[in-house]
Amino acid sequence: MPVKRYAHADIDFAYVDEGTGPPVLLVHGFPLDRTMWDAQVAALSTDFRVLAPDLRGFGESGIGPGDADDGVSMETYAADLVALLDAAGVSEPVVLAGFSMGGYVGWQFALQHVDRLRALVACDTRAIADTDEAAANRESMATEVLAADSSAAAEGMIPKLIAPRTLEFGGPAVARLMEMIGRATPAGIAAAQRGMAVRPDVRQQLAEIAVPALVVVGEEDAISPPTEMAEIAAALPDATFVEIPTAGHMSPLENPGDFNAALLDFLASLS
Repeated sequence: MPVKRYAHADIDFAYVDEGTGPPVLLVHGFPLDRTMWDAQVAALSTDFRVLAPDLRGFGESGIGPGDADDGVSMETYAADLVALLDAAGVSEPVVLAGFSMGGYVGWQFALQHVDRLRALVACDTRAIADTDEAAANRESMATEVLAADSSAAAEGMIPKLIAPRTLEFGGPAVARLMEMIGRATPAGIAAAQRGMAVRPDVRQQLAEIAVPALVVVGEEDAISPPTEMAEIAAALPDATFVEIPTAGHMSPLENPGDFNAALLDFLASLS
């Protein structure tokens, strides 16, 4: 897919822009990049205009000089997305699908930029803030990758991201995850971890997000379990809840067929 670029806050950003029709914005998780959405871009771009950016510090996007030390807030990532829409000439409200950390960004996009949002898809994500222990673990990883390299992020992450059966049989999902994590820069990893560690708890604000929503989760997700995602769906004013079979945290990558079907059904319901 051809890569396009835009500049914002003295940073050079990369994104793909495929298809025509109502705009759909796909926001990747940590520590991944836009290529996690390749199957979704292919499935949606026949009927929709699909934009999938690399968040700052990931994929082919740059990063600010102080981001690794200061962290990048979820609000800042959301502002980067607004700048992307402006640069791409997208003035109508979008459907935003945010996966994991992209979901954290999606909450802030919905709360801070509601005029740019048509509908929200929360994929394998959480509304609660980090515990003190989780925040400390993020700081440990940030420190470790800056002292070593991004391989420190890959160790121990893969078993948490995918279902046990996917890990057991390996295959393209595991290989693609390893490639994406390997491409992540130490600065990007540190910036995101430090930003996620201080992200706000948005559970009490979910009722303010009045747009149609799809809450989708892998049935074996160990990071954002289905029970927790069902609570998010119940707290949103207008939400549909879908569990994706034979998938863990990486439901868009592990079971793209069922994930895409759920996403396309939701998009069809909006019209």
